[in-house]
Amino acid sequence: MAGSGSRLRASGELLPKPLIPIAGRPLVSYLIESLGAAGVRQLYVVVGENGDVLGSRLGAFIPKSMRLHPIHNPDWQKQNGLSVLCAEGKAGAPFFLLMGDHLFDSAILDRLADKADPTQLNLAVDRKLAAIFDLEDAMKVHTRDDSVVGIGKSLFTYDAIDTGIFLCPNELFEYLRRARAQRNGDCGLADGVQLMAQDGKVRAIDIGTAWWQDIDTEAMRIRAEEVLGERNLEGRASARPSGIYGMGAA
Repeated sequence: MAGSGSRLRASGELLPKPLIPIAGRPLVSYLIESLGAAGVRQLYVVVGENGDVLGSRLGAFIPKSMRLHPIHNPDWQKQNGLSVLCAEGKAGAPFFLLMGDHLFDSAILDRLADKADPTQLNLAVDRKLAAIFDLEDAMKVHTRDDSVVGIGKSLFTYDAIDTGIFLCPNELFEYLRRARAQRNGDCGLADGVQLMAQDGKVRAIDIGTAWWQDIDTEAMRIRAEEVLGERNLEGRASARPSGIYGMGAA
């Protein structure tokens, strides 16, 4: 959660992105509810520019069964790989790694945990390319069977999209340090994942029919609220909860 949310701020949003309302609830509240349902008890949140505000507000959403650990990233202006590195040595392994600006079906966490290989980096991918709201901006993934062989926004050949939901071994930190060294002290998470993929250590887990949505722009926010509204109506009709939850950085 260390980013500044510059694209949403350009549309007039003043709140830190994790606190913006989505269908009447702060984005981060969906995240915490989802992680709690998955049995997570230790939550490490990497914060940056808005760390003081987030630190004072996040506690209101933490259940008694969960402990919050804010981690400040002094290099929050740089890429998100450095935010992940701030959590090295904090969490046990394997650990969930989530982005702070996505929404997703809670079933994705269960699917990832059920099908993950604890010796590899496990990435939840979406193969429903036609359903991606902003395909041009999405992080593309090239797979071979259930192995990731390439990842990046500018990939020419791809067959899936990175949902930003991972179940990780501690080995990820080693590859991020390598990527940081190769890129003059700065790296994205995708840079470390690509290095792991080159060594055959990244596994793709298809989310199937499940839904997720990145919240980077006002248009994405509006689309997410439309989907949530549709699902709430379906839930009332069937007397079942919608099962939509959010996600945030580990």
